[in-house]
Amino acid sequence: MKKTAFFILAASATFACRHSDSKPELSGAVANVTSGVVYLQKFENKAFRVVDSAAVKDGTFRLPLSVPLPEVYGLTLDAAHGQYLVFLEQGNITVLLDSAHRYHNTTVAGSALHDLYRAYRQQGDSVHIDTFIAAHPASLVAAYALYRDFSWRLSAEEILANVARLDSSLWGTPYVKTLQELAATLQTVSVGKPAIDFTANDTAGNPVALASRLGKGYLLLEFWASWCPDCREDNPAVVKAYNKYKGKGFDILAVSLDRDRERWVKAIAKDNLTWTHVSDLKRWDSSPAALYGVRAIPANVLIDKSGTIVARNLYGEALEDALRKVYGGK
Repeated sequence: MKKTAFFILAASATFACRHSDSKPELSGAVANVTSGVVYLQKFENKAFRVVDSAAVKDGTFRLPLSVPLPEVYGLTLDAAHGQYLVFLEQGNITVLLDSAHRYHNTTVAGSALHDLYRAYRQQGDSVHIDTFIAAHPASLVAAYALYRDFSWRLSAEEILANVARLDSSLWGTPYVKTLQELAATLQTVSVGKPAIDFTANDTAGNPVALASRLGKGYLLLEFWASWCPDCREDNPAVVKAYNKYKGKGFDILAVSLDRDRERWVKAIAKDNLTWTHVSDLKRWDSSPAALYGVRAIPANVLIDKSGTIVARNLYGEALEDALRKVYGGK
């Protein structure tokens, strides 16, 4: 199934710039726009942050680059909504920025890194990350792809194995550092390990501890959000499993990665999610999500009566199959 993914950089880029006699520059044209502003954004602390900008005059712009390179940045005409990811490096890079269809028709020239990233994206789901890293071990694109597109679906061991395939010149990047931290977290909450306790407030503002929900039967620790379309799509299957097995001791504790309390509560009611819900309303800063190495939602952890993690990320029929083995029935 598809998942809504979002990843965290532990720190801003720390790569050293390659020295050149001339300063790097980003310039180009904006399709169907004669004036305005092109914003250069950096992905930090769970959000895109504007780090520079250039005025659009007669449909063109010019932006001398004084940011860490090489690195991936976002280009946008609207700092609050949407951006086009571009890999920038030393040299003069030109862009035809086309905001139609989510910048789909934007073109970039002068960046070999971006050329590789574009080729990587064109391969779609056929990419095997270990093969891609083997072909481009020293490329920032390989480190970014592992971090952004694959880490949420890999085990701690798989993450570390792929990090080891990267050239050591990339090990100091924020992408690899975040991957190493993620692997360490996942090892603490893998199958067979005891569930880690936490406390968060329910929809009425009352604190609920995970430990208080254990010991009565199997518990599904569910991570989701009202704004996550894949979560909402999966909710009917979770409701079905809950209604089928709640009388036999099955329970759910749902952790929302929402920020807007009203939207969260409305989604609970609309999707008929009649179990206990908690959230610290910090979106991807969610403390419970960090404890369990959650980098994409929906995500879940199945915990047995003794408080031991017995499975992770069971969706649809897989969740019902797992409960059937425990509780019996058809």
